Amino acid sequence: MRFRTTIWRHQSLEKLKPKFRTYTLGVVVASASRFHVAHNLFDKSPDRVQENHTSLLFGYSRDGRTQEATRLFLTIHRSGAEMDCSTFSSVLKVSATLYDELLGKQLHCQCVKFGFLDDVSVGTSLVDTYMKGSNVKDGRNVFNEMKERNVVTWTTLISGYARNGSNEEVLKLFMRMYKEGTEPNSFTFAAALGVLAEEGVSGRGRQVHTVVVKNGLDKTIPVSNSLINLYLKCGNVGKARILFDKTEVKSVVTWNSMISGYAGNGLDLEALGMFHSMRLNHVRLSESSFASVIKLCANLRELRFTEQLHCSVVKYGFSFDQNIRTALMVAYSKCTVMCDALRLFKETGFRGNVVTWTAIISGFLQNDGKEEAVDLFKEMRSKGVRPNEFTYSVVLTALPAISPAEVHAQVLKTNYERSSTVGTALLDAYVKLGKADEAAKVFSSIDDKDIVAWSAMLAGYAQTGETEAAVKMFSELTKGGIKPNEFTLSSVLNVCAAASASSGQGKQFHGFAIKSRVENSLIVSSALLTMYAKKGDIESAEAVFKRQGERDLVSWNSMISGYAQHGEANKALDVFEEMKRQKVKMDSVTFIGVFAACTHAGFVEEGEKYFDIMVRECKIAPTKEHNSCMVDLYSRAGLLEKAMEVIDNMPYPAGSTIWRTILAACRVHKRTELGRLAAKKIIDMKPEDSAAYVLLSNMYAESGDWGERAKVRKLMEERKVKKEAGYSWIEVKNKTYAFLAGDRSHPLKDQIYKKVEDLSRRLKDLGYEPDTSYVLQDIDDEHKEAVLAQHSERLAIAFGLIATPQGSPLLIIKNLRVCGDCHAVIKLIAKIEEREIVVRDTNRFHHFSSDGICSCGDFW
Repeated sequence: MRFRTTIWRHQSLEKLKPKFRTYTLGVVVASASRFHVAHNLFDKSPDRVQENHTSLLFGYSRDGRTQEATRLFLTIHRSGAEMDCSTFSSVLKVSATLYDELLGKQLHCQCVKFGFLDDVSVGTSLVDTYMKGSNVKDGRNVFNEMKERNVVTWTTLISGYARNGSNEEVLKLFMRMYKEGTEPNSFTFAAALGVLAEEGVSGRGRQVHTVVVKNGLDKTIPVSNSLINLYLKCGNVGKARILFDKTEVKSVVTWNSMISGYAGNGLDLEALGMFHSMRLNHVRLSESSFASVIKLCANLRELRFTEQLHCSVVKYGFSFDQNIRTALMVAYSKCTVMCDALRLFKETGFRGNVVTWTAIISGFLQNDGKEEAVDLFKEMRSKGVRPNEFTYSVVLTALPAISPAEVHAQVLKTNYERSSTVGTALLDAYVKLGKADEAAKVFSSIDDKDIVAWSAMLAGYAQTGETEAAVKMFSELTKGGIKPNEFTLSSVLNVCAAASASSGQGKQFHGFAIKSRVENSLIVSSALLTMYAKKGDIESAEAVFKRQGERDLVSWNSMISGYAQHGEANKALDVFEEMKRQKVKMDSVTFIGVFAACTHAGFVEEGEKYFDIMVRECKIAPTKEHNSCMVDLYSRAGLLEKAMEVIDNMPYPAGSTIWRTILAACRVHKRTELGRLAAKKIIDMKPEDSAAYVLLSNMYAESGDWGERAKVRKLMEERKVKKEAGYSWIEVKNKTYAFLAGDRSHPLKDQIYKKVEDLSRRLKDLGYEPDTSYVLQDIDDEHKEAVLAQHSERLAIAFGLIATPQGSPLLIIKNLRVCGDCHAVIKLIAKIEEREIVVRDTNRFHHFSSDGICSCGDFW
């Protein structure tokens, strides 16, 4: 390898030109160091011998006096005095300390010029200079060309690679050094052990530990500290503690390693105990000591101890340390004392670094201060502090106070769009706004997609109900060699819970979870339970619930809601009572499930009792959802006066959902006047809502008031309000088929209608009489019967009967409520066909058994 011998005049050297002065022999400043005195004598001495200036340069280098050393070298160089290897070795050490690569190259050229590269000390110093300047390539080249190397040379190169993150190269060099016969010293072992600690490789670490003991270096402080750190990083806390106890001379680094190691392994109390022991042993605390223990206070939300440490920080003179200040801000934020956190931040004069700004922004977000966080983010940018990936990731959680599109533009300008951390936060923000397409664009731009990014995108598809896209993405994930974790599987199972998803897909992913051995993970088992309950398989949901080793609130609530939706009111209330016995803390969602169970079973008194338990025992204030449930409970039971009492006593006006419940009940219980009032309320709030017009129109039709019905229909036409079409879906052989009322688009339409006619004949043989009141058109009864026979759910059932094996169950999904006539018909079809038929309408699941009984008990 050739190195240029031209010497460049470095800017930093120009600034450090010596200023020649005249000194008097008798004038020496008393406070100056012995090297300063020596330099004065050197400047005035007529005989500048080589030993003098080399000794002086070495002294400056050893004491870290880089400016004096550089000036002295320039003086020697300009004077034309003779320089030897020791001179260049000393000044190269200074260059390494300054992290000045250009200065190092200039000195390198001088070494080539004077022929000093064969000297092991000079070569080692050059390696150190390049490695500290992150110029690994040139550092390695110098090392390779050295004719002689000692343990310091090897250690310098190994430490340089470790500092630059080339961990694998560190281990290769360590083994090569050992094989070539150079005995590692304590610093070599410390560097190798540090790399193994970062990788968490406990096996190779134990091997190196054995070599350390064999060489008798395990008692030295650097090696001892590195061994303790290695075992802590590998999670072997017990072994680390044994080594710590055996260490006779413990430095502050040793104590700090144990404190941070305990904290890193989730042993916060043990870490605090170690800090207490450190104080009892009168070890002087360092900045790292305070930073570590303040972080512990943040984890434990220990406000009082944080305040005590803050006082000690001031006493020790560390209050201006940036890391300590940031740690204190985080601790105060976690303890919800944002005034103190903000005061600390303001003491910096808004001159903190990006870590400090991110900490205060994050603190406000954790304490519901979204507006303040966004204002600080804008202030940060106006001060010229460039956000990093963590800043962007944090501030994107400030929805709706901040626009993801606005942050997205900034991310593109600062080249963070391909970062997995920022990309995941950005796509998550778009998902929460329901913008799955934008989220997908962000996802595609991320370079190294980790499992968190994949899981976030899958969660987005689950939220927006895009089943096909989610299943396709999961397939891409597994084909790409990424192993799905429990969060990924939870997300895709949530997708499978959607009405449009295939029931077979959920079972396939259940099998994948079993194969991956994560089916017992709480988040996966809860998702499985919810998926089965929503897909009509309450037995499988029940089986998952019973197998759960531990249950979170999601599991309990899902099981209660699942039983309620499937007409198993008593089982739902049994689960609730079990929750009480196990003293599980309930939330508002728990009681929504309980009220739904009471509503579907007509348990009015029980519903009132549980409402009282919610308010008096559980201290949960009734929400709009709870009051809506009580209105529904009373309305279905025909107790419309009680339902109106609930509405009158609410501290807020009733919404359209509650009035729609009243209107539906008025239609069933023939309360036209109250129904007209409810319809007016809904139409005033939501003029575009077709449900109110349709229900009111149907009410008039049932009472034979065709004139009023015509007025309602005309109003719908004027306002361009369209009635939602009734659809029914059925899945056959992993393919979903949709039917409209009177639908003739299916390829098997002839067979389907032939089956409908066959069923109609067999139903009449059993004494079935069509209830034409459910046909709300002014036509004759014969045509009304034909209309009823072609309702979408009947066509779906007819197709299912001819397309599936005899005796297999059918599952029908309907986007509207099943009418009373169809409900009666399906009961009879299940009986004559000896099939179980499950129909999921907008209200609940109806399980029609082959005995001709429905799970709703006809309280549909």
